[in-house]
Amino acid sequence: MAFQVPGRTRGLAHCRETAVTAARPTSLNLADVEREELPVDVLLVGAGPASLACALHLNKLLAEKGLDDKTVLVIDKAEEIGHHTLSGAVMDPMGIAKLFPDWRERGFPIEAEVEDDWAEWFSAQGSRAMRGIFTPPQLKNHGNVIVSLNKVVRWMAEQAEAAGIEIYAGFPAAEVIYDGERVKGVVTRDSGVGKDRSRKSNFEPGMRIEADVTVFAEGPRGSLAKNLIKKLDLDAGKNPQTYGTGIKEIWEVPEAVGKEMFGKVFHTGGYPLGGDAYGGSWVYGIAPDKLSLGFVIGLDQRDAKLDPHALFVQWKQHPRIAKLLEGGKPIRYGAKVVPEGGYFAMPRLQGDGFCLVGDTAGFLNAATLKGIHLAIQSGMLAAEAIAEALVAGDTSGAKLARYTELFEASAAKRELWSYRNYRQAFDGGLVRGILDFGLQKLTGGRGLVARRKGHTDHSTTGKLSEARMQKPAFDDRLALDKLTDVYLAGAIHEEDQPAHLLIPDPSICVTRCTEEYGNPCQHFCPAAVYEWPEGAKKVVINASNCVHCKTCDIADPYENIEWVVPEGGGGPKYVDM
Repeated sequence: MAFQVPGRTRGLAHCRETAVTAARPTSLNLADVEREELPVDVLLVGAGPASLACALHLNKLLAEKGLDDKTVLVIDKAEEIGHHTLSGAVMDPMGIAKLFPDWRERGFPIEAEVEDDWAEWFSAQGSRAMRGIFTPPQLKNHGNVIVSLNKVVRWMAEQAEAAGIEIYAGFPAAEVIYDGERVKGVVTRDSGVGKDRSRKSNFEPGMRIEADVTVFAEGPRGSLAKNLIKKLDLDAGKNPQTYGTGIKEIWEVPEAVGKEMFGKVFHTGGYPLGGDAYGGSWVYGIAPDKLSLGFVIGLDQRDAKLDPHALFVQWKQHPRIAKLLEGGKPIRYGAKVVPEGGYFAMPRLQGDGFCLVGDTAGFLNAATLKGIHLAIQSGMLAAEAIAEALVAGDTSGAKLARYTELFEASAAKRELWSYRNYRQAFDGGLVRGILDFGLQKLTGGRGLVARRKGHTDHSTTGKLSEARMQKPAFDDRLALDKLTDVYLAGAIHEEDQPAHLLIPDPSICVTRCTEEYGNPCQHFCPAAVYEWPEGAKKVVINASNCVHCKTCDIADPYENIEWVVPEGGGGPKYVDM
């Protein structure tokens, strides 16, 4: 029996209507609404590389075990698969080669093979290149490929759908369904709800999707996973996760520049960052007429006026980068956070009825700036544990703990373990971090101490009186302002809906935050979502600008901003990013 969803007919059966109220920490859904109910065997929330690798590998394993009747469903909040997927991205091919040994023959989308790589250290006006044996080993990329992660997940989705896996785009998961500490599935976001929370003429209630196993693959700082981790103490005994905000643009450049840079990769450090801030940048030659540019800044630096977008602009104005971009124009923009905390910041990977994969679980190597291959591996390892659980008819946390066992014996664990203290070593400043990292390379990843402790990013924000960051002068060439870049991100949301950026206690913003920190949300958001007009008594939230990066959910010094999912289809459109 097929069931109807807004504008579409889907083929999974056994859909029924029920009046339910799911356990929910925060949701924009209306209460006491009759919702269609859809039972599946495995539900994957998010359609990035980890989720799709999990679905593909699981589908194969179930077929091998004679469980072809099991239903596997992938849902994603973006209007189209890939629209919310963003990465640099230089990819280590080992992950996709595990999933598809014939990945090249299948037509896996590659922008360029890496032909050359190096690093450069920037001063305010000059740069010093480190090439060959002087290239930092973690930044060597021979054998890797440059990709568009948007194209990669679209390709993976095509492979999944060809294998019979159902994928629903435009279905944001708004609430987790609990039975005690067991996860039973999710409720998707209501659509057609007005700003005043009234039902508009196009109102469609969210769907209750129940599953034996729910896989959370929401990317970094997932709105559901964040609360799940807190509710079930999945981070007990772990370091707090540390994040960086990454800004990316795609530029069309003159052919002379594009051909010279095609297939080349270089990373930079130094200017415009000071000695107490962690971060860096990249330039990738992705086509004979296009460059990928990016800048990542750690959100644990102290300046209350931290502005990742402004730092990106200052970096582009450096003579070395400005020369590459002369005569070119930006055509795409995006921003997202990346989990940098490493092995000791990874939460418990599973519990009763659920698993965490990819960036949601911290599968990223901050030292090498790579996570796609780790995300794919995490999805495949989870799939093996889920398949065994379904065969046994036991999807408890104890049975799904096979996922952690497989991870601890995997190449992914060995890689993350070798950099286990990397990011935390920079808490004492750049020079100390570099020295400690050098020692880590000599001691198998240990460094000065066996395990470095971490901290929450919001707890490091310094007072307004200590802030020193200066904003660049904007123009229509190198120094695009945030609103122009938001246009290039294709960000759009239905205007008449409740804002998906929640401020639990607005009084804090007006009093304490203004005096102590100068309302840093107006600075750290890379999409000009938060404004404080002169003399204003409250923050102006331009929710339609949001590019879903999650910076605000992490960096607010009072943890007084909560990001929840908007209506389906809202957000950026990262075509070819």
